[in-house]
Amino acid sequence: MTRLYDYWRSSASYRVRIALNLLEIPFESVQVDLLAGEQKGAANLARNPQGLVPTLEIDGRRLTQSLAILEYLDETRDAGFLPEDAAGRARVRALAYAIAMEIHPVCNSSVSAHVVKASNGAITAEAWMAHFIGPRLAAFDAMLDDPATGRFCHDDRVTLADICLVPQLYNARRWNVDVTSLKRLQAVAARLEALPAFEAAHPDHYKPA
Repeated sequence: MTRLYDYWRSSASYRVRIALNLLEIPFESVQVDLLAGEQKGAANLARNPQGLVPTLEIDGRRLTQSLAILEYLDETRDAGFLPEDAAGRARVRALAYAIAMEIHPVCNSSVSAHVVKASNGAITAEAWMAHFIGPRLAAFDAMLDDPATGRFCHDDRVTLADICLVPQLYNARRWNVDVTSLKRLQAVAARLEALPAFEAAHPDHYKPA
């Protein structure tokens, strides 16, 4: 049994759901309610000492950190989430990291909640998200201005970059960040969002088992 400990609106969990769907791996979902603080409870800390989601139980292993999980699935299932050539892998990783390491950490809900509290409400969560998500997605859009961009972020096959992009764009829209000028990014995302594996993983469509 493959079991995913996740939260329906967690972008890191969203990435892993997309990957499992692409690989047609059935999984049991166990929801960890982030709003109720269950991620810091003893049960989740025993699975994930960082007190985060997702945690994936697969192949008799327990895996954490979404990008590490994606690379494990790529290496064990020949998923093609990373290109075969070194230059291609470097580009895909750079795109994925631009989101997973530059946008996601600073825009984590725990970070924004702390900022709002520390500023006594002078900085709102919406303003914080807009300040970081907008410019950094604009940089991502500029990175797509490259001959290696195809129907998707890199060529015409879904990669790690695409799996990171769609959940981050969901978050941008959720926080009313204006991305209308990011034409390359939006065109790629529209193609991805039409794929069944992406659609089924979307927080608005995802029905935990």
